[in-house]
Amino acid sequence: MTNKINFLRPLLLGVLCLMAVAALAQETYAQEKRILTFSEYLENVKNSNVSYLAEKYNVDIADAAVKASKVFPDPELSVSYANNQNWDLQMGYGVDAELSYTLELGGKRKARMRLAQSEKEMTEALLEDYFRNLRADATIAYLEVLKQKALLEIQRSSYHQMTRLAQADSIRFRLGDITEVDALQSKLEASTMLNHLYESEGELHDALIQLALLQGSPSMELPDSIGGDLAYYQRYFDLSTLVTEAQNNRADLQAALKSNEVSQNNLRLARANRAIDLGISIGGTYSSIVRNEIAPAPAFKGIMAGVSIPLKFSNTNKGELSAARFAAEQQVKQYEAVQQQISAEVVQAYHQYMTACKQVEQFNTGLLQEAETIFQKKRYSYERGETSILEVLNAQRTHNEVQVSYNETLFACAAALVELERACGIWDIEMD
Repeated sequence: MTNKINFLRPLLLGVLCLMAVAALAQETYAQEKRILTFSEYLENVKNSNVSYLAEKYNVDIADAAVKASKVFPDPELSVSYANNQNWDLQMGYGVDAELSYTLELGGKRKARMRLAQSEKEMTEALLEDYFRNLRADATIAYLEVLKQKALLEIQRSSYHQMTRLAQADSIRFRLGDITEVDALQSKLEASTMLNHLYESEGELHDALIQLALLQGSPSMELPDSIGGDLAYYQRYFDLSTLVTEAQNNRADLQAALKSNEVSQNNLRLARANRAIDLGISIGGTYSSIVRNEIAPAPAFKGIMAGVSIPLKFSNTNKGELSAARFAAEQQVKQYEAVQQQISAEVVQAYHQYMTACKQVEQFNTGLLQEAETIFQKKRYSYERGETSILEVLNAQRTHNEVQVSYNETLFACAAALVELERACGIWDIEMD
């Protein structure tokens, strides 16, 4: 007996060591498992989304245009040399130098600076509006992953339940409790659910790839899991307050307002361009001595100064000014159209959210529990031989459809809330 115990002792120690190593490996894997949280995901979208980073260059370009609008006209320096081609006449040579400068009048430089500054502010508002839409789209994509994850769990649970039922039916068939058709039917249903499980896995993988794309991941590295679950809690809003908030917060409305300023400044620039520009110049000349016997002349130096005044006959054509005026009037109407569009979007998003909330509430009246109870009772009755396999399968399908419909409704409700906040230009979404 003692020898037997001595023989088993090293074996038991070896098993315990293997169990400890396995537990340590599992703990290490859990620590290394990369879980993507919603806040981390949005931060990645903000910092690494390639399209958003490309849009940011528009602000840098507009800022450079503001600096370029501040430049003054460049002065011009001209130098000329003259000499008689017949050297035998000894007519001498001459050198002229002139410095000229165009003096802009009518406030052209100031008008250019105003126009460039308003274009920069409009570009900044457009960038903010681009991020508003990007953030909403990214949030809906994250919700899509949560939905696909929940649907995958439903399919996996259904497959495991049907697999256990098929295994039990195989045993019951060998015992003669059920027919071969019933055993084959449950086995076929389990195989069908396995295909649905594979399909759900593929859809989840596609949704995760979309998250990687939105985060600007060049390697398309996918997380092991994402944080959060589809949840429902109804929020109550006052419609008139939402419309007012949208009119105050929407960046595209601010962009339309800045576009109106751009049109007005463009009109001012068109008017300023109709003013004359004075050309002022100063220069000097030098003529060498002329040794010609017929008309000799001494060497001399001279200075000159002048003013050139353009004759603005082109001002009789007011096409450019009229086009700028009509563009300014058009932008006023476009601003009003954006206001009306925003109000309509808020009202539509509000009613869509309220409808989605009612649909979720319908499930909360006990549909899920009833479907679960019916399926379990049908399965229990089938195991006791009181009902057919078809009734169990119908109850199983109904149970799955109710669960799938519930999760899709939760997704629709959460997405409707995102759309409502997108329409209002506010942000208060949390999933962590």
